[in-house]
Amino acid sequence: MPYRVIDTNLINSSTPNEKDRFCGCYHELYLINWEGAAMSSTINKAELISKLQTLEGLTNEERSNLIGLLRQHKKYGLVWEDKPEDVEERLREELPVLLEVKDKAILSEEPDAPNHILIEGDNLEALTALSYTHEGKIDVIYIDPPYNTGNKDFVYNDSFVDSEDSYRHSKWLSFMNKRLNIAKKLLSDKGVIFISIDDNEQANLRLLCDSIFNERNFISSIVWQKKTGAADANGIAVITENILVYCNNVADANTIFSKNKEAFDIKRYRYSDEHQKDRGPFYYDSLDRGSVRYSDSLNYAITAPDGTSIYPNDRTSFVNDGWTWKWSSEKVQWGLQNGFIEIAKNPKKSCGWSVRYKIYLNVDNEGNFIKKNVPYKNLITDVLNADAANDIKSIFNNKVFSFPKPTKLLSNVINLIDNKNSTILDFFAGSGTTLHATMQLNAEDGGHRQCILVTNNENNICEEVTYERNKRVINGYTTPKGVEVPGLKANTLRYYKTAYIPRERTQKNMRALVAAATDLLCIKEDLYEEHQTFGKFKLKPQLARYFNDGKKRMLIVYREELVDKIAEEIKTMDFGKMRLKIYVFSPGRYAFTDNFSEVEDKVELIALPAAIYDAYQKVLPKRREKLFDEEKGQEMVIQSDLFAGQEEGGEA
Repeated sequence: MPYRVIDTNLINSSTPNEKDRFCGCYHELYLINWEGAAMSSTINKAELISKLQTLEGLTNEERSNLIGLLRQHKKYGLVWEDKPEDVEERLREELPVLLEVKDKAILSEEPDAPNHILIEGDNLEALTALSYTHEGKIDVIYIDPPYNTGNKDFVYNDSFVDSEDSYRHSKWLSFMNKRLNIAKKLLSDKGVIFISIDDNEQANLRLLCDSIFNERNFISSIVWQKKTGAADANGIAVITENILVYCNNVADANTIFSKNKEAFDIKRYRYSDEHQKDRGPFYYDSLDRGSVRYSDSLNYAITAPDGTSIYPNDRTSFVNDGWTWKWSSEKVQWGLQNGFIEIAKNPKKSCGWSVRYKIYLNVDNEGNFIKKNVPYKNLITDVLNADAANDIKSIFNNKVFSFPKPTKLLSNVINLIDNKNSTILDFFAGSGTTLHATMQLNAEDGGHRQCILVTNNENNICEEVTYERNKRVINGYTTPKGVEVPGLKANTLRYYKTAYIPRERTQKNMRALVAAATDLLCIKEDLYEEHQTFGKFKLKPQLARYFNDGKKRMLIVYREELVDKIAEEIKTMDFGKMRLKIYVFSPGRYAFTDNFSEVEDKVELIALPAAIYDAYQKVLPKRREKLFDEEKGQEMVIQSDLFAGQEEGGEA
């Protein structure tokens, strides 16, 4: 029977029974290691590895995996048994591309409308494709992955993972690990990822994200109150979920996140003085308790009007009790001289005096109040799950999706980022709330955010829910109560499906990859306006395609025989300050720079499919090659890298 190894001591046991249990390849390894405990110093790993190499009953792959586990030196974090996915095995043999479904495109008449993208397909394949088009370009990732409750909410290899599955947590961790590692590569320098989760996997997800995004880049766990109660709760009613927040670089946090201009209470600013015109109204705050660390230099006497010496914490003499003033003696004198500090009679104080300073609202040159900006808090209490059901019902007139997230919740999350031109990704798109919230925010604040959604089409969800919902949001719809909701027409939505090219690097497959990559290139360049002519040439789509929207230009050359003619034509063309980006088929990495040497100041050259292979190499699983071991009379499976050790123009 499968079991879980919870303590590393089980591995370290030297009894034959424990060794047999450890060496069984079908037992889940689900450990939490701590510093110094990844493998006890008392165990002889070399001896154990030697015994594993001679142990009968193991395949070569199983033996290799176990030896690899023994050689790990991880000090802290999760260790689990990786469970292969069907989609992962497919990626060992095929390369994903994205093909547009033209008849589903919703094209705005607004010239500057953002291009939003909906991808139908497995998100591991879609993320692989996006690793070429959007590496380092995604500013915000929000995902609402399956919570792995055991209640038919998590599908692994086309089967539901229930609460009795002995590999329940390992399957979920394997599933999330593959996707989050690619997501990390997609984040921009100031990128942020938000992940919704509940108590079932929250602790495991936190440790997993610490290892992928780095523990120091953890920002917060936002607590979302999703409902007001649960009468059928077992012990304690759970009415909240969490949203884990990590950024790519915590040093940029102050410039990444928005500030809350509505956090202050204007009623507090009820006092006025001679500075009212320049500084606005104010309220008082105590000068006590200023420093987390005690300092004698902040524990000094302030002289009251009657000569009384006032010390921090309502004292009249020096005592080191940890209390200090907030300001230095010099700054206090400045505050007294400039009307920022008052020493007022207070009979409730033992010293008889209060030392307080003024916090002004401040006004601009026209006398308008300047609202103070403060960080948002990690608590959301003004959005309930019921709001999400109402969102869906108002659009579809019935319930078409279980457990959507409220539009307002996603608006709150996206609005935490101080970038109205951000690129947003949701690769567990569900009903498409993230795109709905993005378009709504753009309409409210004039932003130009772009959104990419990824979801599979299980039970036709992508076509009939995700796509249909946002189609209605763009075009407008009527609620069940007969209210006409105007469309958010300043948005374009394009629909794509994943497709596949054989991974073996033959001349035929390379040409097929370049031909199928046109839609990838349009997504990468955010450039979709195609022209049938280039200079004096009328283009044949199977030979070359040209895109130009007045801001960017892209030429895709599928046949290298055209290179010289194109280079000659470019000599006669004027692109202004904007270079022409040329993607050209090449069997190797050579982008025909010599052929374009006379117009090198006009062009930027990229060789295909090498650029795609380079991006995919970073994220794709290695191929498995089967060799026959004649001595043992059995097949051996080894990992190989499609891209390693190849000369330019070579074939795998």
